[in-house]
Amino acid sequence: YAKSPINLIISPRIYSTSFNSPTPSIYNRRKGLSGSTQMAEDPIIATDNSLKKLELERSDDTVSRFLGGLNHTIRKLVFRVISSGPIPQHIAFILDGNRRFAKKWKMTEGAGHKAGFLALMSVLKYCYEIGVKYVTVYAFSLDNFNRRPDEVQYVMDLMQEKIEGFLKELSLVNKYGVRVMFIGDLKRLYEPVRVAAEKAMAATAGNTKTYLLVCVAYTSSHEIPRAVYESCEEKNGVMNENGSVNGDVNTGNGSEVVVKMVDIEKHMYMAVAPDPDILVRSSGETRLSNFLLWQTTNCLLYSPKELWPEMGFWPLVSCILEFQKNYKYLEKKKKQA
Repeated sequence: YAKSPINLIISPRIYSTSFNSPTPSIYNRRKGLSGSTQMAEDPIIATDNSLKKLELERSDDTVSRFLGGLNHTIRKLVFRVISSGPIPQHIAFILDGNRRFAKKWKMTEGAGHKAGFLALMSVLKYCYEIGVKYVTVYAFSLDNFNRRPDEVQYVMDLMQEKIEGFLKELSLVNKYGVRVMFIGDLKRLYEPVRVAAEKAMAATAGNTKTYLLVCVAYTSSHEIPRAVYESCEEKNGVMNENGSVNGDVNTGNGSEVVVKMVDIEKHMYMAVAPDPDILVRSSGETRLSNFLLWQTTNCLLYSPKELWPEMGFWPLVSCILEFQKNYKYLEKKKKQA
């Protein structure tokens, strides 16, 4: 054995048996040579190189756990400091940059969308920890249906996969009191996605601690005319109940039937939440892209340079600090509106 290029080490069964190094012969303690008789203590036989690799992996795992705990502690401390100032009640996100991220890292477009979903999960977690009650994400525009059919199909499949995965974790979702609402013309969604979305909304309907609003098949240019139309239909019903003739706008008691802004707003898709305090669009773009045009008159528009899959803890912290810096001005504008 002294001449063997690989020194054998017999150790108790502590480490994983999955090694990438060559598998050595098993030295049998009873016979003193390779054989079929199993050793009494059922040891694991490893090469020096294998053991070093395992120790390194264990060390890496320990470091990872340490850094993970350190990151969590730092995050709590940062959020505690931020909480001394005003916290936004509602943050809306335009998830911009998935395809550019994929191109940047020479990935497929589908991989870019998956990376974007992982970033979304992290951002939602941080929003929950800091105390943001409403989070709205622009997941899929009505205009996105004009993209290549294979890309639309991929996004629909990914959306269905993630919603169904979400439904399997309902105990955790309900523990944190998250209510999920899908906002937009849901009839335009592919049938399996629409069914999954309706199940998720029904399953979380009783939760009130945190709201996740997912805008799909949505644009403001669709939302606003629809709300105006439904407001007019509602007023038309009032006139009919009061016996108006030939479109007379009098209710019968001398008052006119007028469509007011409040009537339109209550028929908006987004009537389920207060107007956003912050609208974040990743990748440095400042376009609103037909998103929440009615609701963002007096909110902070924030455009970090990071592509959406690169969004994380520190960009969100910067966003909230910017909101706190402009808080008095924003509140003044709201009161003047």
